Amino acid sequence: MNEERYAYRVRQALNLGLNNIPPAASRRLEAARHLALARQKQAEPQMIMTGAGMSSFRTDAYVPYLKQALAVLALLLGMWMSFYWHSIQYITEQEDVDSALLTDDLPPDAFLDNDFFEWLKDDSSEE
Repeated sequence: MNEERYAYRVRQALNLGLNNIPPAASRRLEAARHLALARQKQAEPQMIMTGAGMSSFRTDAYVPYLKQALAVLALLLGMWMSFYWHSIQYITEQEDVDSALLTDDLPPDAFLDNDFFEWLKDDSSEE
């Protein structure tokens, strides 16, 4: 915040002194400004060497996109973890049902009988 106040004061001082500049000096300053703007290069990604000997791009223009990409990646990772956890729970529940059916004394052909399914529906509705 202190730097912003200092920059504001410098700008105000320069604006106040603007009226005291002779016209010839003003024209030279304007020409120098145009020349400097013409020579100014556009910011390009620069290759820098990192500590591990690998190179990477360094630009501040990609930072917002990087944050968005990381947010989307975190969201997708969370969704995948939730799906995986629910699928593990479902499989565990199915294992319990399968093991109960396999340890039961009923033969597998009994499960193919339509009357057995009707009996299961009637039995489950009473509870």
